[in-house]
Amino acid sequence: MLTILFDGVAYGMLLFVLACGLAVTLGLMNFVNLAHGAFAMAGGYCAVILVNRLGVPFFAALPLAFLFSALIGFILERTLYVHVYRKPHLDQVLFTIGLVFMSVAAVDYVMGSSQVFIQLPGWLQGQDIVFGVGIGRYRLLIIVICGLLTIALQLILSYTRFGSRLRAAVDDARVARGLGINVNRVFALTFAFGSGLAGLGGALGTEIIGLDPSFPLKFMIYFLIVVTVGGTSSITGPFLAALLLGIGDVAGKYYVPSLGSFVIYTIMIVVLIWRPQGLFSRPVGR
Repeated sequence: MLTILFDGVAYGMLLFVLACGLAVTLGLMNFVNLAHGAFAMAGGYCAVILVNRLGVPFFAALPLAFLFSALIGFILERTLYVHVYRKPHLDQVLFTIGLVFMSVAAVDYVMGSSQVFIQLPGWLQGQDIVFGVGIGRYRLLIIVICGLLTIALQLILSYTRFGSRLRAAVDDARVARGLGINVNRVFALTFAFGSGLAGLGGALGTEIIGLDPSFPLKFMIYFLIVVTVGGTSSITGPFLAALLLGIGDVAGKYYVPSLGSFVIYTIMIVVLIWRPQGLFSRPVGR
C-alpha cells in the first residue's frame, strides 16, 4: 500500500510539472494551448539526444531541456501565438491542435516512431527498502525536484512583482499598459517559462512514461484533466489534483489492471459532477 502511495505521489508530481505550464496559460493568461504537450516532447527528445547520443551528464541535460523548450516557446509566442490571444477559444483550440499534428509529423520524420527512454546514471536505478517500503531512487528524485519547483512557482506567482504584473496584464491589459507594464514582454516570458517547465517535465518523465512522436496526443487528455479537476484559479488546485489523479491512476492499475486506465476518467467525471468549476476553484461570488 505504501509503495503504491509513493509511486502515485511521484507520478502525480510528474503530471503536475508537465501540466503546470498549461495551468498558467489557461488559468492566468486565459489561453487554451492544446499544443502544450509538444513542448514537453521537445524537452524530452532534447534530453534523450544529449544523454544517450552525446554523453552529456543527466543533471546537465535537465536545465538544457528546460532552456530548449523555453526558447521554442518564446519564438512561437512572438511569431504565432501573439496573434491568437484575443481570438475566441474555438480558434485557439483549432490553431494549437494543428500545431500538435505538425509537431507529431515532424518528430516522426526526424526521430522515427520507436519509443525511447533516457539512460539514467547507475546510482539512480533500482530501489531501496525503507521501513519495508520499496522506494525507487529515481521516483524519489522526481518528488524532490517537482516539490521544489512547485514551491518556487507558487512563490513567484504570489509574492513577486512579476506575478503581480502578470495578474494585472491578464485582468486588464489596457490599464496595465497605462501603468507602465510591458504586457507583451510579460506574456512572452510567462509563455516561455511554462513551455520550459513542460520541457523539463518531458525530460524527467521519459524514463517512466517513455517518449515517442505521439506523446502530445497521448498525454493531452491527462494535462487537461489535471487543470480541469484542479480548477484554473490558482496553481495549488492543479497541484493537488495531480497528486489525487496520480495516486488514483497507479492504485487503479495495480488493484484492477483490467479497468485501471478508466480510474482517472472516473475521478474526473465524479469531481466535475460534484463541482463543475473544479475541485479547488473558488465558487463564483466569493
